[in-house]
Formats: sequence, structure tokens, C-alpha cells
Amino acid sequence: MSLAACVVIPIYNHKDAIGGTVANLVVHGLPLFVVDDGSDEATQQVLAALAQRHAGQLTLLRLPVNGGKGAAVMAGLRAARDAGYTHALQIDADGQHDAADVPRFLAAAAANPRAVVLGQPVYDESVPKARLYGRYLTHVWVWVETLSFTIRDSMCGFRLYPLDLACALIDSVKLPERMDFDIEILVRLYWRRVEFVSIPTAVTYATDGVSHFDVLWDNVRISRSHTRLVAGMLARLPLLLAHKVLPRRRMESAASGAPAPWWRRAERGSRLGMSLLALSCRLFGRRFTALWLHPIVAYFLLTGRPAREASRRYFARLAQAVPQPATPRPGWVTSYRHMLAFAQSGFDKLAAWTGRVDFSDVEIDDAHALDALLASGRGALVIGSHLGNLEMARALAVRGAQTRVTAIVYTEHAKRFNSVLAGANRDFTQHLVPVSDFGPQTALMMQERIERGELLVIVGDRTPAHESGRLTEAQFLGATAPFAQGPYVLAHALACPVYLLFCLKERSGYRLYFEPFAERIELPRRDRAEHIAGWAQRFASRLEHYCRKAPYQWFNFYDFWARPGGNTRKTNGRT
Repeated sequence: MSLAACVVIPIYNHKDAIGGTVANLVVHGLPLFVVDDGSDEATQQVLAALAQRHAGQLTLLRLPVNGGKGAAVMAGLRAARDAGYTHALQIDADGQHDAADVPRFLAAAAANPRAVVLGQPVYDESVPKARLYGRYLTHVWVWVETLSFTIRDSMCGFRLYPLDLACALIDSVKLPERMDFDIEILVRLYWRRVEFVSIPTAVTYATDGVSHFDVLWDNVRISRSHTRLVAGMLARLPLLLAHKVLPRRRMESAASGAPAPWWRRAERGSRLGMSLLALSCRLFGRRFTALWLHPIVAYFLLTGRPAREASRRYFARLAQAVPQPATPRPGWVTSYRHMLAFAQSGFDKLAAWTGRVDFSDVEIDDAHALDALLASGRGALVIGSHLGNLEMARALAVRGAQTRVTAIVYTEHAKRFNSVLAGANRDFTQHLVPVSDFGPQTALMMQERIERGELLVIVGDRTPAHESGRLTEAQFLGATAPFAQGPYVLAHALACPVYLLFCLKERSGYRLYFEPFAERIELPRRDRAEHIAGWAQRFASRLEHYCRKAPYQWFNFYDFWARPGGNTRKTNGRT
């Protein structure tokens, strides 16, 4: 996403310091929102002069009465959001913070747009020792309230917020309006599973600086805030403990509200949690361990809105394309069954790689094509999908050593799960080739494997991040959807037979569908795009056939029909 950042400066009677603070900030070219929290007349005059001097870059907001630092910051954040900015850098007016670090905050936000970037103070000898040591008491309470050391310093007034996340909290929860605001907003954002990044930054205390920290009443307010937060922590204790083994989530695009592309989605589920399931499977067996999937899926259903919405959109399209009473209708129960099928698929992958799935658990619908290919000793390109359990077929083939099966995969979004599978079977990574693009180098690497008689398995329903422009469109479930060109370009370069593979879970176990697709794919220079589109449509038609056969086993948990910019495609009036 593109960052649209600004600076929010709360001020109350810092007329001597604000000029230098503004001068140090304007050089970065960011819009400034200066929020006057009911300052005296002398400060108002200074601010008016600054607004005139930096007209076009500095916006001056004035609160009629002094409401506190929190009230001023919240007013500034809302104004920045309403003006269309995505991020706001909060910095105090008193000149304590090093404005030269602004680019570092912006770079951290660009690298992780959904994180709050916090300043971690590096003090010099000017810091009052009472203030320095007193801060650690609050730090300890924050670590207790979050059950985490993630928030290194909760009181530093130099920080950068993603505005949609911060304003969503501000609009829904009554936050304190004084000095305790800086603490409470961070804890509550943490409870909402927002990520944090800390950046060391110099903090200097001027000998003649003006401090509005009321030693008595602000400490009372902070103590009262910690009391509320500890109570909130206790009420959320089961979820906070669960979060210790589940990763913090990355949210959708701030600017448009559109879901991030699938390759930018953070993998949900922690390696520890997956490893515990693997251990339970070894100790207690598949049947007992599978019971844990139900509460795990319920948690992800409640907290995984992007996947839940993708499931709903998929079943809505399926209901339009297949208007039959037996077709699942979108809803919470349907999404739960959908996610449960996905979890069971992952569980079965683990079981297959650890040798707990027998060949008798998988039937081949029609073995003639597969038997003939194996007997010939020829290599082939096999196109699969995220429908069903492709990994199950690969694991059994590797274990059975009938032939060499290599998966060409995009592993960036599933590193934790793949690492668990690699730990379960050392052959896993030996038969897996990660790629980021289907180019000439990939084709040359694959050609050698084909000549050795290997089966190369790729998916035709996802596109690598670097290949987002090389798409072709096909009709799928009554709407236009993007499909990768890569498989057909690769098949043309390899000049080998092409097959389709689907492995679906049925009541008796898994059924493997292996069918010829093309003896050879030719892509003449003339009308090349039309030929690619024709092959993609053939694949999409077969994918739709099996999707209707096993609707709960479609495991693309993102808006498959969305344009790269996030808009949903329309065909014949359908959305």
C-alpha cells in the first residue's frame, strides 16, 4: 500500500519550543496538524504566526478549553483521518524528540503498514532520574496487562499510528484524555492484535523545559488506568494466553479497505501450535488429535474476518452458478464447515508425511492414464489446484517411490506449516522447488527434471507475486476470474505431456482424479494470448467441475475474483 503520512503535534503553552519543533519537522515535507489544547494567548499568537508562515503545510486546530494531551491527540488523529491520510506521526511539542528520526519511522511503517511504530527512548544525562526510574513501573504494568514485552516503552510521545486502526479504537472505546492516554491506547491496540515495531530514538530534556506532568494527579490517573487495564487483562486472559501460541495478524489495506493479495497475507497459526498438533498426533493418534481442530477452527472463524468474508463470497458465487437446493448457502455454519475442511486437509497432510495414512485410504478414480504414464517412464507436467488435498497425493507418491514427484510451489505464505512438514519427513524439501516467477531460468531447471522422468506438480489457480501482471481471464463459477499464464507457458517450453490432478476427500477416504489434459501445449507467436486463454479456460472448466463435486474443499481463502486493485469483477450483472 502507498503511505500517506502526516504529523500530529499536541501543544499546551509551549510557545518557546514549538517554533524549533516545527522547523525541524517541515524539512521532511510532511503535512503538520498542530492541535492547540486551549493554550494561553501568547501561545496562540505564536501558533497563528507559524500557521501563516507555513501555510499549505501546517493546519492549526484549536480546542476551546484544555482537555488534556489525550484529547488533543485524538482530535488530531481524527482530523488527519478525515483529511484522507493513512498514518499519523505523533510527536510532542516541547522539542524533546529527535525529528531527524522521522524517516526511520516512515521506513518502518512502509515495511509494515499495519504496525504501530513506537519510539524507544535513548536518554542522555539530562533525563531526571526520578522520571527515568518511575517510567519502569508503568512498563512493568503494561507488560503484565499484555502478557508480553512487545511494547518496549508505552510513554514515549514519539510514535506513528495506522490511522484506521487507531481511529477505530478511539471511536469505539472511551479512552482517557490526559497523560494516561499514551499508555492505554497501546494496550488496547495490543488486545486487538495490532503489531508493534520499536525504534530507538534520542530523547533530551531541556533544563528550562516546560512540563505539564502533574506528579500527583497524573500518577493517580495512570494508576486508575492500570487498574482498568489489569481488570481487562483478567477478563481477556484465555484469549491472551491463546495469543501466545498464535501469531499477531496483519490487517488489510489501510487506504482502500480491500483485502491484501493472497501472497501478502500473513500465515495464521504458529509453528509451536502446529508442532503441538504433530506431537499429539504421534502420541495419541489422529482421531483424538482431530478433536482439537473444532475449537481451533471456531477461534479462526471468529477472528479471521478476511478468510470468513472470502468464504462467504465464494459460496454466494457457487449458489448463483449452481442454483440447486443441495448447494451450500453462505453463512456462519457454512464458513465453519469450510474452514474445518481446510484444517482437516492440513491435518491429513501432516498425517500423510508422517506415514499415518495408508495407500488403502486413497483410491484412484481411473488409473489407466496414470499407469500408462508410469509405464512409459516419461516425465510430465501435472497441474493441480487449491481444491482438495494435492499434498496428500504428493506425500503418498514420494513414500511409495513409484516415481519422482516434485512440487513447484510458492512457499512464502506458508513457511511455518512447511517447516513442520519438513520436520515430519526429511523427503519433504527434497521434492519441493520454491519459485517466485515462471521465466526462462525456471523452464531450464524444470527441463532437466522432465528428462529424468519426474512429474512436476504446479497449481493453476494462484499467481506468484512477481507475476501479478501475467494473468489471463476465464469464466469460473459464473464470473470472470484471473488465472496464471505460467503453467501453460512452462508446458510449452518443456514440450511434455500435461495432466490434471485433483485429490478430493470423500466419505471412504481420498479419491484421486488423474486425467490427461494435453499431449503437448503449443503457443504460436501469432495469437499467443488467445491460445493461453483457451488453455486456461479448459483448466477453469475442469476446476469448476470438481469444485461443484466437493464445494467445501475450495481452499483459496481470499477474493479469487477480485481485480489486482481490489475491485470485484462483474460478469452479466453478477458481482
